[in-house]
Amino acid sequence: MQISFKGKKVVVAGGSKGIGRSIALGFASCGADVSICARGKPALDATAAEIAKHGVKAHAGECDLADKGAIDKYVAAAAQALGGIDILVNNASGFGQSDDEAGWAKSIDIDVMATVRASHAAIPHIDKRGGGAILNLSSISGHGASARSAPYAAVKAAIINYTMSQALMLVPKNIRVNAIAPGSIEFPGGVWEQRKNDNPTLYNATLKSIPFGRMGKPEEIANAALFLCSEQASWITGQTLTVDGGQWL
Repeated sequence: MQISFKGKKVVVAGGSKGIGRSIALGFASCGADVSICARGKPALDATAAEIAKHGVKAHAGECDLADKGAIDKYVAAAAQALGGIDILVNNASGFGQSDDEAGWAKSIDIDVMATVRASHAAIPHIDKRGGGAILNLSSISGHGASARSAPYAAVKAAIINYTMSQALMLVPKNIRVNAIAPGSIEFPGGVWEQRKNDNPTLYNATLKSIPFGRMGKPEEIANAALFLCSEQASWITGQTLTVDGGQWL
């Protein structure tokens, strides 16, 4: 099975590092023009340069995904730069963990509302292209309770539910909507690399909970993302695919 996105226009919200970066590069390697956004310019510029190396159009925009106005402005700029939007990937997370006002505000503003707002901004562009796909990033934390990070687990559960609702709402526009629930993914500068250094007890306990005996790689999430957004998945919508090496089991 060969996956091609030649001629497709892809927007990855939260695409400069880790999973988002791997997804953006995966689309570029399959021929798509790609736009990414994040808050940090150095990482954005570096990833945009990597995207361009694939011979496709690359666009990057600084964007605070907790800010509706910034999202609307970015999505409009991305559509103009790419010549439209076929696929939107909602990857941003505030990683709100503390069960207090700050933890909940961060989780709701970024994990939930950035997904809602970016989708609302992109849907008219995807509709104009005759349909396409939206992919939301959830987490295996959304499958159950979490005493360590209650806000994060709750909003990731909300993403799973919203994905199903979006799928139903957007069928008339020929837009498929799916989600991925990753397990623990390790990459330079990521949460699990940090935990390896500042909380090795938690890191090792989590590692032992994964049947395959290792953390996941961003590329393994990207591979699932490419499939779900491709024509090979044309009869799949409203689903959340768990990619975790058996961790949730």
